[in-house]
Amino acid sequence: MSHGHTDYGRPVLVAGGGGFIGGHLVAKLLAEGHKRVRCVDIKQQDDWYQVAPDAENIVADLTLIENCKAACEDVGDVYNLACDMGGMGFIENNKALCMLSVLINTHMLMEARDAGVNRYFYASSACVYNADKQVNPDVVPLKESDAYPAMPEDGYGWEKLFSERMCRHFREDYGLQTRVARFHNVYGPYGTWDGGREKAPAAMCRKVIAAGASGDHNIEIWGDGEQTRSFTYIDDCLHGIKLIMDSDLLEPINLGSSELVTINGLVDIVEEIGGITLKRAYNLDAPKGVNGRNSDNTMILDQLGWAPETRLRDGMEKTYQWIENEYQQREKIKQAATTSASV
Repeated sequence: MSHGHTDYGRPVLVAGGGGFIGGHLVAKLLAEGHKRVRCVDIKQQDDWYQVAPDAENIVADLTLIENCKAACEDVGDVYNLACDMGGMGFIENNKALCMLSVLINTHMLMEARDAGVNRYFYASSACVYNADKQVNPDVVPLKESDAYPAMPEDGYGWEKLFSERMCRHFREDYGLQTRVARFHNVYGPYGTWDGGREKAPAAMCRKVIAAGASGDHNIEIWGDGEQTRSFTYIDDCLHGIKLIMDSDLLEPINLGSSELVTINGLVDIVEEIGGITLKRAYNLDAPKGVNGRNSDNTMILDQLGWAPETRLRDGMEKTYQWIENEYQQREKIKQAATTSASV
């Protein structure tokens, strides 16, 4: 069995390992036989999505170059998933914060170069794509070349596009082997599902679960519900990261499902899983992002012979079950607190 380029001797670094995708990636690397996985995140460990006891877990701010230097020491491969981000509500209201993530990738590249790492993976986003190509819900899937001429999502998308170029120039000028994947709406268990940073799949699950629990069968949808998206299940994302990291692909590549759905269609799926029908109210003033976005998977199929394949219905079912369990746990804790307060 080929392990690609993988160096099992030196530690693997996952920057942003306390995040949703990062937590899953750390678990996968350990399961694949990496003995030394270094996981760095700015959040306090209590706020990490998953904590792998077998990893070297470090709380540090990677916008600071000295922390990047310490993180990259003696490392073989770097996976940089660290950035300040959230769903549409967060991205549209925190543009400067999103832009400041540029410090993480810049400092990480400098220190990875100096540490002589084998490979450097950068997690980019479909937010890099030209907004003019996303005005119509009846969308033409986005090809990798559609990132130029540049007009990405303001704030977050600009930072991602700039950081992609930075990876390219570090490869060309310093010989650092960089790999870049453009993630399209990754979802699944162990993700954010409440509090403002959650994305549409998790938000829909929470809203349907809450409606079922409370008996209030109303749901608010951001926008008119006709905006289209594709959503990528976490297992596909992880498999794609490995294939891309082990490949000879030098240009940024889409890592996303090509199964298109309207937001209304997403609600239909979640209602069906939850066995409930809700009355929909459309908030036309809420942040809704672009009208249409989908992944063109011609390049990944052509280059790697694979593309994300988990059906949205199947991935949403697993996600729903996990969120439902979390929701019920939280309600139990709330009830217990209320009971003890009234005693």
